[in-house]
Amino acid sequence: MSPAVSVVIPTCGRPQLLQRCLAALMQQSLAAGEYEIIVVDDGACAQTEALVRRLGSDPDSPALTYTQAQGTRGPAGARNRGWRLAHADVIAFTDDDTVPAHNWLAHGLRALQPDLAAVTGRITVPVSPHPTDFDLVTKGLEQAEFVTANAFVRREVLTLLGGFDERFTRAWREDSDLQFRMLRAGQSIGWAPDALVVHPVRPAPWAISLRQQRNMFFDALLYKKHPQLYCLKMRRMAPLRYYLIVLASVAAIVAWAQGSEAWAATLLGSALALSLHFAWQRLRRTSRAPRHVLEMVLTSLVIPYLAIFWRLAGAWRFRVLFW
Repeated sequence: MSPAVSVVIPTCGRPQLLQRCLAALMQQSLAAGEYEIIVVDDGACAQTEALVRRLGSDPDSPALTYTQAQGTRGPAGARNRGWRLAHADVIAFTDDDTVPAHNWLAHGLRALQPDLAAVTGRITVPVSPHPTDFDLVTKGLEQAEFVTANAFVRREVLTLLGGFDERFTRAWREDSDLQFRMLRAGQSIGWAPDALVVHPVRPAPWAISLRQQRNMFFDALLYKKHPQLYCLKMRRMAPLRYYLIVLASVAAIVAWAQGSEAWAATLLGSALALSLHFAWQRLRRTSRAPRHVLEMVLTSLVIPYLAIFWRLAGAWRFRVLFW
């Protein structure tokens, strides 16, 4: 008999996190034969393959399949590879750094009523009383409308829409794109509050916020595909502060080149003041540990430039007026 639900997990070089996720999935309240798990390795990691094959050798556990992503890299392509190999009519998506609750699958299936194309479940992100900036950014997942860290989608809907758009090569906006395409196709998306996934904050390198600015590149693609829904549900423009900092910096360079040193100093001072105010806003609700304070100050000096660069790069790449 075919399983009732297939769980698809993209992963890339994080076997320790994947093991924690799989441990939770192997203990679901559903019977082992009622679900299968498909791990799609986007990094050809030998440790990941060994882990999945070892866990999958237990005859009393749900079917566990290891496969490698093909073609386009990124979570969108990996998820497409996974759901197309699945045997169930319902595909449950989660990520390798989550911990699904014991009854996650049962509650998700129960919430997916016949009139719904998909449901999204509840995500909780536990953080310390003195969180870092990255902690709070991750905690924003709790407010997201539709995320593939916790989503159940009918296979026929994925087939109809062609799955995920593989131009989204980072873990950013590919889930919103699928949501928007379902809505524009007249499909209904439900809410499954009892289908819980815990999303611990994963370890992150220092100054991770600088890398995250590249996500803005794909905001331009999402806006081009769904301008009305993007404006309704997302922030179209970067914060005004970013533009003021960049414009003040450019104007300072022009003033200095023309010999107006006083103007150049004033403009650079304005850009610096705005950047330090930005750093203070980021620190108001976060840890005051010296290392974190230093990180917030230094990255706040750079983020406005990176954010505007990547937004404009996306606008150029996808040929859309997006700022």
